[in-house]
Amino acid sequence: MGVIAFIPVRGNSKSIPGKNIKSFCGRPLVYWNLSALQCSRYVDEIVLATDSPEIEAVVAGFGFSKLSIYRRSAENATDTASTESVMLEYLASPMGSEIADNDIFMLVQATSPFTGTADFDSALERYTAGGFDSMLSCVRHKRFMWNADGTTINYDYRNRPRRQDYEGLFLENGAFYINTAGSVRRDRNRLSGRIGICEMPEFTSIEIDEPDDWVIAEKLFTRHCLQSRGASAGARQIRLFLSDVDGVLTDAGMYYSESGDELKKFNTHDGMGFQLLRESGIKTGIITSESTQIVERRAAKLKVDFLYQARKDRDKLAAAMEIAETLGIAMDEVAYIGDDLNCINLLEKAGIAACPADALDRVKSIPNIIVLNKKGGGGVVREFAEHVLSHNLAFEKVL
Repeated sequence: MGVIAFIPVRGNSKSIPGKNIKSFCGRPLVYWNLSALQCSRYVDEIVLATDSPEIEAVVAGFGFSKLSIYRRSAENATDTASTESVMLEYLASPMGSEIADNDIFMLVQATSPFTGTADFDSALERYTAGGFDSMLSCVRHKRFMWNADGTTINYDYRNRPRRQDYEGLFLENGAFYINTAGSVRRDRNRLSGRIGICEMPEFTSIEIDEPDDWVIAEKLFTRHCLQSRGASAGARQIRLFLSDVDGVLTDAGMYYSESGDELKKFNTHDGMGFQLLRESGIKTGIITSESTQIVERRAAKLKVDFLYQARKDRDKLAAAMEIAETLGIAMDEVAYIGDDLNCINLLEKAGIAACPADALDRVKSIPNIIVLNKKGGGGVVREFAEHVLSHNLAFEKVL
């Protein structure tokens, strides 16, 4: 009996555009569940069902060995399509028809990123040991509920219990649902038969459907999960922060005055990013293929510790390694942000690598790279700087 984890993600999210690959605590949202499932000792295969080539490219870049991609139909990727519809579509496809009826089929929702490997493993253990037909994740809800006609649903207002003495009710948190493939095919539902409940902490009750949910969820994830999962997802503590110029610190535009002078547009928010890094004790530097006085002046304004110009492709990596050697640190203590082909060698070696939202697809597909929300020249370096600072804070708390 195998265990298949199934994650449906659509490309067209109206409430939060690009939600599933939008950076959430330093990683694309969908990364967190995929990473937890990849580390599970029970999950044999992870199937991500998507209609989006962009999501497919980002997810493929994670390099997870258990992961396979299923391209769901446009019909079952609309706002009105049910999750069951894409589950059934997959199970009826040539890819899904190979799954036996007695194989465990676990629906996992990317909008609930809090679920860790231990949660998945303990739920699967409870499912198989408890003799359940299906199972769902819930949190204990201790709120008092009322009907529209003024009558209570779950307590007696004349004998109001103290919250700490009240057992509460179970509320679906939408994290996962466990069943067998055969039961899903037969009953056309994620749940059936004798249903078991896997209780999760109360903070996992939030699902990310609206922008406000996102803000709250990041705060909760940082508080409850990032210490154990965030630091292990990246490098060691970062001691050196490096950036490319064109397409990162700038919008990659080429501006010329009437007299032929070359101009570049920088973003002032990035300046604050470098300042915050410097104040936290992280060394900073710029490595670029070009060689201009404009960049030299900008580097001086930013007060970076290192400036390497006229560095192409492998020269960028060599420059970074030279700086690391000077500082007596390893490459996994280096953070780097780049956007083009000549950045790839360094991005692949850096402890934490990131790129702007408008970087080349080849760059976005680098395993474990952070695809940021902002575009080059739009304050993306500041965004990455904040991720690095959060990473170091989480690392310190783990220690």
